[in-house]
Amino acid sequence: MVNSKGCLWSGGDPFAFSLPLVLAQLIFIFFVTRITFFLIRPLKQSMVSAQLIAGVFMGQSGLCRNRAFAALMFPPRGRMVLQTVADLAFMFHLFVLGIHVDPTMVKRAGRNAMLIGASSFALPFVLGCLASYTLPHLAVVDEATAHLLPYVAVLNSASFFPVITSLLGDLKILNSEIGRIATLASMVTDICIYVIFVIGTTINSSASYSKWNGALCIAWIGTFLIVVVFAVRPFVQHIARTIPEKGSMKESQFLVVAMIVLICGFVAESLGQPAALGTFILGMVVPEGPPLGSSLVYKIDSLCTGLLLPAKFAISGLAMDIFAIGKGKSLLGVEAVIVLGYFGKFAGTLVPAVHFGVPFRDALSLALIMCCKGIIEASLYIGLRDNGIITNEAYALLLITMLVITGALRPLIWYLYDPSRRYLGYRTNSIQHLDPTSELRIQVCIHNEDNVPSIVNLLEASNPSRRRPISVFVLNLMELKGSAAALLVPTHNRRGKAKLTSLPSRTEHISNAFNIFAHRNQGSVAVQHFTSIVPYATMHDDICTIGMEKGVNIVIVPFHKQWAIDGTVGANFPAIRMVNQQVLYKAPCSVGILVDRGQLADNQQILFGHSFFRVTMLYLGGPDDDEALAYCSRMLEHPHISLTLVWLRHSSGNIDNSVESDTIRWFKANNIGAERVSYKEEVVKDAVGTTQVLRSLEHNCDLCIVGRDHEQSELTLGINEWIECPELGFIGDMLATSDYSFSLLVVQQIPPGTEFMNSHSLKPVSSSYYSSSGKYSHRSGFGSFG
Repeated sequence: MVNSKGCLWSGGDPFAFSLPLVLAQLIFIFFVTRITFFLIRPLKQSMVSAQLIAGVFMGQSGLCRNRAFAALMFPPRGRMVLQTVADLAFMFHLFVLGIHVDPTMVKRAGRNAMLIGASSFALPFVLGCLASYTLPHLAVVDEATAHLLPYVAVLNSASFFPVITSLLGDLKILNSEIGRIATLASMVTDICIYVIFVIGTTINSSASYSKWNGALCIAWIGTFLIVVVFAVRPFVQHIARTIPEKGSMKESQFLVVAMIVLICGFVAESLGQPAALGTFILGMVVPEGPPLGSSLVYKIDSLCTGLLLPAKFAISGLAMDIFAIGKGKSLLGVEAVIVLGYFGKFAGTLVPAVHFGVPFRDALSLALIMCCKGIIEASLYIGLRDNGIITNEAYALLLITMLVITGALRPLIWYLYDPSRRYLGYRTNSIQHLDPTSELRIQVCIHNEDNVPSIVNLLEASNPSRRRPISVFVLNLMELKGSAAALLVPTHNRRGKAKLTSLPSRTEHISNAFNIFAHRNQGSVAVQHFTSIVPYATMHDDICTIGMEKGVNIVIVPFHKQWAIDGTVGANFPAIRMVNQQVLYKAPCSVGILVDRGQLADNQQILFGHSFFRVTMLYLGGPDDDEALAYCSRMLEHPHISLTLVWLRHSSGNIDNSVESDTIRWFKANNIGAERVSYKEEVVKDAVGTTQVLRSLEHNCDLCIVGRDHEQSELTLGINEWIECPELGFIGDMLATSDYSFSLLVVQQIPPGTEFMNSHSLKPVSSSYYSSSGKYSHRSGFGSFG
């Protein structure tokens, strides 16, 4: 009885057949899970929590208490098919989680991060084992409870890497300082759990059968690992090399990898291990990141995780009856061991983190993160219950405790830890307040190779010289795909050789372009290269962190739109726009948004051209315009740069020196009369006059520089009502439209709500045009964590 074959028309029951029943179950589970997630999402809860709560709601603790509903939707004969589908989905989901894991991260983990991870595992494990041993001597404990207590102790010691990184991603702190420590520490706990698992499997096999069975089990598991690493991995890497870096997998390539997943699951199940464990190990050896890792995640994740996986936890809820918890014996002791494990995990993380110099509030957040549980722990609970190792009552206690504690900790972590707190309110020297002969520190952000020519030439126009040196910090930004671990590291050593060979080839191309620029200006330019691989939602945190650590004066980011040859918008990247908006709000230094329309792409005019590269500065007043004018002053000494300063003034004002800003007065005193400097005062009475002045710039300008924010006045009344990109300000937004063809640099000096204060004295960056060999280090001690 598989297919109903239209029995509804003859008065039959479609739910009596397995295929329509499992389809109805999946549909019902999907909608209940999504509704649950919609309700608990404002409380910062995860999809896994929603799936577990929905499973409990649909099970014996909720809807299935109604026998008629249980017999219709979840009859005993229909659970086997649903469970098979759910286990298949879970197997592929573990494969995807394995792809996210980078085993080589352990090599990059610093000593302190490894010690925090080891302590986070060891203390709850020791406390749990002691409680498991002493509890039967202190209270009356039945045999089943005494048998399950060691398993509870081991499970509570875990902080699985996929669970922790998923939590960090949900809370948008994956690439924060604490996020990176938690990522590395969870990798260490994973290794500890796997060692305990292998030892336990060996002892259990030897005790159940013969002393040679344990050794044979280890030998087969070892053989499986060797085959996966030395035979399957090279084959999968060969497939990855045939995929274009910006392309996608062919259907045949995907099917080959999917078949390998099924084979690994079958072999693992045949060896007595969970099929999902075999696919998880396979996922770890699959090359991470684009193009293979991201393609597999995209093709598998939506169907398996979104549609089929909720069935795994719905089934777990069917067997759990929270109303029967109090009927079991010795369950108070089980709950005591569970709570003791959470306490050990908290203390085992907090104490060493504080000892290694992590601020107490951040260490507290780290300890709470490591206490959170998720999909891996829930699946282990289900497997132990299905195998009869733990009772239904103990399973219910484990699951409910996990939901309550993790559910309470997630919003608490979100409240306690804000990664931007360490640089909000911190200000480096602006260009305006920098000694003209001091080193100018510029951070440039690269999203793709198309950004490189214009930014390099803007740096060239900034006139680096031995009297006015510049230090450039190149941050190569890439979206995190096919991996769960965020990355922020220097990518070259002093000799210019790549430190991370696993990065895409574009990293080398970008580095070479800036090294050539530095070599051309040797002695006056220092360049350091960094690579950040993070989600777009938190990319601004790495930008601001580098800016604070390096004492940057201005960070230059590319505009989110790119223009085609005919002047129309050729590409639009909304995610980059979101990054720029966050940088403007949180950056500890001045910010420049570069709108490139091609004039900056060719450096021949700047370097060797017979004609001048024409820069126009539009001045309306205010700190942002003062900062922009200070940057223009840096350009003036370049022999092929001409500058036109246009001061836009209201006709009702008194046109005399008394209303001149200090910046304008200084500029006129030092530059008026120079051959390549023009000064204009445009007197207008309303926004119409302002627009006419802006249109007049079109005929004599290659690059226009303007401040972002201006005070509301009659000069701009009406212009700000039709603003498309507020991050450019209303003047910059108007100049960025298709009515103008010149490039544009919009400068902001002080982020809103941030008071200016000079930074500490900084030592000059090395004059070498390659990056320093040391890894990125944070003042609060992150450098010691790798």
